[in-house]
Amino acid sequence: LRKKAFNDARKRAMKEIIKKIEKVAQTNKAEALKMLSSAFAIIDKAAQKNVIKKNNAARKKSRLARITK
Repeated sequence: LRKKAFNDARKRAMKEIIKKIEKVAQTNKAEALKMLSSAFAIIDKAAQKNVIKKNNAARKKSRLARITK
């Protein structure tokens, strides 16, 4: 239960930052670009802790990078 709580919190944080960037990218690409590094750190940490798989993390990062260009 303790590990599940940590994993759920990490996954929730990851989903929140992704949604936030997707929303900001529609209006302000420069602001979304600034948020990208923190999102990458959160996604990488989730992959490192096996909350998500490595390729899943790479796919999420790739899609975020694409929408902020």
